[in-house]
Amino acid sequence: MVNKLFGTDGVRGTANLFPMTADFAYSLAEVLSAEVCKNKKCVAIGKDTRISGDMLEAALSAGFLANGVSVISLGIVPTPLVTLKTPSLNIDMALMITASHNPYQDNGIKLIDESGNKFPDEFCAKIEGLLANKKENNKNNNNNSNTNNQQNKSPSPLGKLIHDSSVANVYMNDMLKIAPSSYSLKSLRVVLDCANGAYSYILPQVFKDLGAGIICINNKPDGFNINQNCGSQHTEMLSDTVRASHAHFGIAVDGDGDRIILVDDMGQVIDGDQLLCFLAKYLKNHNQLKNNTVVSTEWSNLGLGNYLTENGFNYYKSKVGERYVIDLMKEKDASLGGELVGHIVLADYAKTGDALAAAIVLSLAYLEDGRKMSEIFPMFTPYPCVIENIRFSTKEYMAESVEYDDVKKALEEAKKLLGEDSNLIARKSGTEPVIKLRVEAKDAKLVEKLSSELKNLIVKYQK
Repeated sequence: MVNKLFGTDGVRGTANLFPMTADFAYSLAEVLSAEVCKNKKCVAIGKDTRISGDMLEAALSAGFLANGVSVISLGIVPTPLVTLKTPSLNIDMALMITASHNPYQDNGIKLIDESGNKFPDEFCAKIEGLLANKKENNKNNNNNSNTNNQQNKSPSPLGKLIHDSSVANVYMNDMLKIAPSSYSLKSLRVVLDCANGAYSYILPQVFKDLGAGIICINNKPDGFNINQNCGSQHTEMLSDTVRASHAHFGIAVDGDGDRIILVDDMGQVIDGDQLLCFLAKYLKNHNQLKNNTVVSTEWSNLGLGNYLTENGFNYYKSKVGERYVIDLMKEKDASLGGELVGHIVLADYAKTGDALAAAIVLSLAYLEDGRKMSEIFPMFTPYPCVIENIRFSTKEYMAESVEYDDVKKALEEAKKLLGEDSNLIARKSGTEPVIKLRVEAKDAKLVEKLSSELKNLIVKYQK
């Protein structure tokens, strides 16, 4: 079964439009109550700073409470906090209300199992099927009034709503323990871009507690400004601030804190692939790189794989998506994995991509190295690459666009022209109605030519 609602990272859409409505959230909670919450009868819910988070949390909570499942409201917290602390909360599952790096108009719901892992595709497909059946049954019940039956039913036991803000402090203490001492970052001057998101308090506070000199930007969320011209997707302000303040480097996170991007002292962006190389060397030097292994995805630059293998690391690639990186890390018993976009998974400290954990380790590695960031990076020369994000009005139109015969044929011919040492991907985004086109090879002119031709062809079917 192909998931129509659930993508690679939960269900996502425009707030107050299906599926990101109060009705859908309530129905989802009802289904999860029956399918998952059979043991402890309790869930935890976290959210980022979007204005729609309150609505969705209220609807989810009502759905759980009405079905006898208690709810621990964690408040505004980053996704990696929820995944890391879930196993200690004595709950059946957790939910994170966030659309990650998307603008405030969007929102989403991530489903996390009792161990702090994201549920597999098969489970999401099952939940999607049950939601569809429930919707159909509700239609039939509305057509056949059963008011008398409802009046004769006994009321179900109710759950309890519990507010718990203490988990954030526990998480912060966990992060502080990554560094060898409370003043490990005392010689560091760094700019922190909090994306007006879930890390707006936690990230600067932890860096201050470790002794760093910080300049904080975009840390005043108002419900509407999350990821707005800031954070990991928009690093222009961060670069300008780093240069103007003569900081050692800058750190940008996204709205829910599972992505990290750096800019060096010259304001140049350092992506996830480059960060993986730096972390691999640092962790190996400290005997913390399990099985000498690094995991990324097929979306990573080919230069990353060349650098790692040439320097004696074991390197593996998964499908695109943080969840698939984590699955392969578990299979290979690896402690380091990540994606080009900045999901960095440090398995010794986190369950998923954790921008704060990565930021601390990267800062420690920088101070130990002794060079300027602009002298450390780039660690490898990337292959010429063009990435195009082609947006559609719906997921259905997006999915159809790469199934047309002329598009399929053009993709096959382009692969032949690029040759073996290349990478051509036209993938359907798992989080938004976007075709992500990646063309990569050593011949820069050929890359530019083919990417332009393929984009123009796919855009013909843009609706």
